[in-house]
Amino acid sequence: DVQLRSRIEPANAVFIAESAEVIGRALDGGMQPLSLLTAERYLPSLDKVLAKLQQAAPEAPVFVAPEDELQKLTGFELTRGALAAFRRPPELPVEEVVRDAHLVAVLEDIRNHTNVGAIFRSAAALGVDAVLVTPACYDPLYRRAVRVSMGTVFQVPWARLDDLDTLKQAGFVTLAMALNPDALSLDDPLLTTFNKLAVVLGTEGDGLTKETIEGCDHTVMIPMAHGVDSLNVGNAAAVAFWALRKK
Repeated sequence: DVQLRSRIEPANAVFIAESAEVIGRALDGGMQPLSLLTAERYLPSLDKVLAKLQQAAPEAPVFVAPEDELQKLTGFELTRGALAAFRRPPELPVEEVVRDAHLVAVLEDIRNHTNVGAIFRSAAALGVDAVLVTPACYDPLYRRAVRVSMGTVFQVPWARLDDLDTLKQAGFVTLAMALNPDALSLDDPLLTTFNKLAVVLGTEGDGLTKETIEGCDHTVMIPMAHGVDSLNVGNAAAVAFWALRKK
């Protein structure tokens, strides 16, 4: 899928979904399927997915291959039942994605597919209205990110964001998640007074850039105990989403 993205985007871009549940959510989310690949022993567990595939795209082929051939073809053992290729949807403009949103997440240059997928899953579960990713952030539709998200990347609207000023112009108060001495605690009552919030999260290790922190309206941090200074960005995102969810 790396080659599919780098060689033929954007005109014929393709992404790969793995596992029956994720493929099912992609179909439910209106993604356009191209084909499905599986082994014979997984067919009984794919009844619902195959029915959805037939309904969505009767012309899409289902390839059934011996498991040793599947491993040669994919480069890994297919333990999750199936792979499906989908046409990549057109990217949405930021203004459309955030038009009716009250809580959005911004992922600045997060370079770990597992973290990207985990944040999307938390966003879906905890009521985040949209996710915005910077140009250098890893692709939410990369196979591992899609899988870790359990297909929620097809449920939470997302777009690519070039500048935080776009959010400020749309009326959002921007919150930089960072370990600054003057940061507000995530449970500060002030944060409950804002109608539209954008939580800005940075990559593992380095966190947000100095310019981003200075450009946000407030810096916030999670109160910690036992000398722990920070959490993995995926865990921190989940805590922030829960704390800032619309009551």
